[in-house]
Amino acid sequence: MLPPLVVAKSGIDLGLLPGMANRHGLIAGATGTGKTVTLQAVAEALSAIGVPVFMSDVKGDLAGLAAPAGANRKVEERLKMLGIEGRTPLAAPVAFWDVFGEQGHPVRSTVSEMGPLLLARILNLNETQSGVLAAVFKIADDAGLALLDLKDLRALLQHAGDNAAQFRTQYGNLSTASIGAIQRGLLALESQGGEKFFGEPALALEDLMQTVDGRGVVNILAADKLLSSPRVYATMLLWLLSELFEQLPEVGDPEKPKLVFFFDEAHLLFDDAPKELLDRIEQVVRLVRSKGVGVWFITQNPLDVPDTVLGQLGNRIQHALRAFTPRDQKAVKAAATTFRQSPGLDVEKAITELVVGEALVSFLDEKGRPHPVERAYVVPPRSRIGPLSPEERRAVIAASLVAGHYEKAVDRESAYEILAERAGAGARRRRAPPGGAAPSRPG
Repeated sequence: MLPPLVVAKSGIDLGLLPGMANRHGLIAGATGTGKTVTLQAVAEALSAIGVPVFMSDVKGDLAGLAAPAGANRKVEERLKMLGIEGRTPLAAPVAFWDVFGEQGHPVRSTVSEMGPLLLARILNLNETQSGVLAAVFKIADDAGLALLDLKDLRALLQHAGDNAAQFRTQYGNLSTASIGAIQRGLLALESQGGEKFFGEPALALEDLMQTVDGRGVVNILAADKLLSSPRVYATMLLWLLSELFEQLPEVGDPEKPKLVFFFDEAHLLFDDAPKELLDRIEQVVRLVRSKGVGVWFITQNPLDVPDTVLGQLGNRIQHALRAFTPRDQKAVKAAATTFRQSPGLDVEKAITELVVGEALVSFLDEKGRPHPVERAYVVPPRSRIGPLSPEERRAVIAASLVAGHYEKAVDRESAYEILAERAGAGARRRRAPPGGAAPSRPG
């Protein structure tokens, strides 16, 4: 068994067992209490033992993982208080990604890979409209039409609407109103830049699971611009998690995870999600563990995560919560009850007293049981706390293992081209005179 990764100290070392990192985790706490630095420290520790990591960077601060730590008085004071001396700053191997292709390698999925359930979530469709979208996907599948980008889907929607009577018997009613609502949703998505996410080359999962000199690559998705469309952000990450679940082989309980996936702003995944989608999330989180993938949710309030998912998060790091409102007080009580109690520690009281960088920590032991909770200080990371300069970011992107592969979009023949050709052929037939070509005039 690999030695524990020391993430926090409280007089004793509090270590995350690598073999338990795929039993999932939660990093919670109010704004400004240290969640981002804790996420950075955990990711850095996993990378150091060869575990690739994927995370979204909401504020730009996590980009600092790609650079060694510089002089920082607060960090130096914390290290001295924890009795850590002579530590060498160290950057992690990093790959930057960006749906918009501005702050990292472009991230793409095909429309077919996204599927109707998640696409309906992005487009904010109701149940009837979602059913029509699912039928349109089935029409494409049955006809062998590839749905790669949004123009493919738009062309197929037009085709389905024009031939609704023909399709009704096999696929049900494809109402003009529902098709119009889906088309309007696509226009809104395009206005937000969402069309950049759909196309080829689509992201290959193996490119997220690479190592450099024995250290796991930390994949960082730029999410500052993406978060202006919360549904797109949450659904895009859920798509990626679903792809990992569907494509990776079963590995049981490995010595260390194949990948650890950090889901920041986790509440966006669950806000107003229909039951079908919540069931899907719960299933993926429950079963992806056996694929060697750990999922860690980062959120302000533990109540943001449904109980069916929260109960699966074995490793807990709880930063301070404020107790100003009845809902705040409920969250404090709920957070306190999720920990295995320690003698002499009033967990509920401690949650409101924690200072920045201090947390209540409980990791799983070698038998998968939660350790009694400890009040502790998170060990600062060896990489920079804070953003990179644009020049530093560009240098990291240029040196990446996948540099140049995703930058150029490919537009191969798919539903749009095939349907356009069919429509053109039909128009030519309609223009042709009856009985074939017109006779030539005698000279």
